[in-house]
Amino acid sequence: MKVSRKILTYGVIIGIAFLSALSYQLFVFPNKFAPAGLNGLCTMIQYALGIKVSVMNLIINIPLALIVMKVLSRPLAIRSLCYTLFFSFFLVLLDNVPLEAFAYNTTNGTSKILGPMVAGIITGFCYSVLIRGSSYTGGLDYVAALIHIKKPETNFLRITFFLNCIVALISYFVYDYQIEPVLLCIIYCYLSSTVSDRILRNERSAVKFEIVTPYPDEISKEIVTKLRHSGTRIAGEGVYSGEPTTLLLCVVNKSQILEFETIIRSYPDTFAYLSTVKEVVGNFKHLKKNGQEDNPLLDDGSDGIL
Repeated sequence: MKVSRKILTYGVIIGIAFLSALSYQLFVFPNKFAPAGLNGLCTMIQYALGIKVSVMNLIINIPLALIVMKVLSRPLAIRSLCYTLFFSFFLVLLDNVPLEAFAYNTTNGTSKILGPMVAGIITGFCYSVLIRGSSYTGGLDYVAALIHIKKPETNFLRITFFLNCIVALISYFVYDYQIEPVLLCIIYCYLSSTVSDRILRNERSAVKFEIVTPYPDEISKEIVTKLRHSGTRIAGEGVYSGEPTTLLLCVVNKSQILEFETIIRSYPDTFAYLSTVKEVVGNFKHLKKNGQEDNPLLDDGSDGIL
């Protein structure tokens, strides 16, 4: 099972490398703007000097991957390097494929914003998948991770954001002193980071129920047997009636909301209110709708084996 999961992980990384390369060919290169990260620098070098992104991607990322392998994590570096190699390979391959009919490019600038928007959304999706497979896209991810090792108090996302701002600023001078490429880069960065953050947070999020009830034993039993979760019981007293009551605190998966509400409705004089929990850490099981534990599809490399 572990071997098959690792094989699947590398297959997904290769597939994401192809999707990223296709996005560059269809939405980035035709619209003459620099995306985020070191690939943004590579794109500007290709525009100014004619050196292909596929070549510069290897020249820059391979040494960085070797440093990360030595300083940070061997599995992380190997998987990231796998993405880098196949991303460059697919860029070269797609260079020889007639994609003009599918590429989004407007000669008069009308709706030029759509290309970077689509590219940013695709990149955000790709990034979230790679993170689940314990991989980077290379470039500034390597740099930010290495800075974070030396200065762990520094926020990883802030480092990446600062470095991307530098890329956006440089693009002003490369693309004939025009502000439009800078704005397109900012839009791309915002959408890619927002999409990846939403996807990753949604997987780690849950729902917290706070239940006020005179039937704590019965409801607690149903939570344990039907939802396979536990909770916390707090003794209380009704403000109006002065009668003793109980407050139950329970965190469940989003897929279990309807089942939880069905349990609550079956008890009179009981009500509950819920709130979204952004992330749950520690002893909490993420369950599927059928009640089975949701094991991650991709291998995270935590066992130290490639």
